[in-house]
Amino acid sequence: MDHSIRTFKGISPTLGQQVYIDPAATVIGDVHLGDDVSVWPGAIIRGDMHSIRVGARSNIQDNAVLHITHASDYNPGGYPLQIGEDVVVGHGAILHGCTLGNRILIGNGAIVNDGAVIADEVIIGAGCMVPPGKKLDSGFVYVGNPCKPLRELTENERSFFSYSPANYVKLKNHYLAEQEVQG
Repeated sequence: MDHSIRTFKGISPTLGQQVYIDPAATVIGDVHLGDDVSVWPGAIIRGDMHSIRVGARSNIQDNAVLHITHASDYNPGGYPLQIGEDVVVGHGAILHGCTLGNRILIGNGAIVNDGAVIADEVIIGAGCMVPPGKKLDSGFVYVGNPCKPLRELTENERSFFSYSPANYVKLKNHYLAEQEVQG
């Protein structure tokens, strides 16, 4: 039995094609990982009281925490966690009950809180804190606590949105090949 992938209340994570989940990562419950997603050591993806969806080619780096906001009297619908395609979630980042578009870089140690909505093509700087319910517009680098737009993205940064996820797809393919050899 793979202890890194666990069922909760009869709901098991579902995986697209060629997904890599490191044995030291944990994925629980109502979680769907799209094609070519990678989840690295120490990452926790806990879909226990709402759903989590991660789009194709996104990567969840070491010690990131992904969780949801459950439905309650305080928040009747709760907030699922939705992550688009080609999203890089940096080391130690926390994503909680928020919605992320496509082609986003979440810096190391950044925190995105309940109900926040991040448009396509955004960089959230390392250590940045996105407050609950905040909407971040496309095309900017955001920094600070609470986050504020720093400047518009450069063309070089825009090209990184395709480069970095493709690089992580290659890396996770090496890890998958190693597992086959060792397995």
